[in-house]
Amino acid sequence: MSSSAGLDLFTLFQLFPPSSYLREFDIVAADWVPEPYRSLLVHEHHMTVTVEAHHGSLVDVKVLETNRDGDSYARKILLALQSNGRIVQFGLVRIWLHYCSPEVQAAILAEKTPLGRILIEHNVLRRIEPTEFLRVTPGTEMMSWFGLTKPDTTYGRLALIHCDGKPAVELLEIVAPE
Repeated sequence: MSSSAGLDLFTLFQLFPPSSYLREFDIVAADWVPEPYRSLLVHEHHMTVTVEAHHGSLVDVKVLETNRDGDSYARKILLALQSNGRIVQFGLVRIWLHYCSPEVQAAILAEKTPLGRILIEHNVLRRIEPTEFLRVTPGTEMMSWFGLTKPDTTYGRLALIHCDGKPAVELLEIVAPE
């Protein structure tokens, strides 16, 4: 999958510096992502739906930090299983609000519902474009979120969500080690 203009991991890192949550990462080819991570990451579906199906539980979003600059709204989030509260995904998300309807903007800014569920519930025409895949070594903060005693390798992806044909959302999504 080719990298798109406009998605820059280091811009997301400037919004939320990775020193405490990410020890190191490498960009890897999609076919180097092992199972079960390949099934979780190498697709063009919402991660909300994918992790819910994988874990057999709906997820809730936990917003850890936000950054608002004009029309750009970014957040550092965790997805937690409703069934037991276990954290199954970490993410950085930057949303260009002018590409979203007022109703979608309000739902996003309420910070109560995972983004994928908001877009689905509001019938937003969307296309998810994974652009790169990462092999990740968690830092101390991510280890704590995922309940790790050592920095087990995990995987993630960068992706764009095009809403109504516009590149509205930039994502870094890292799943908990299996």
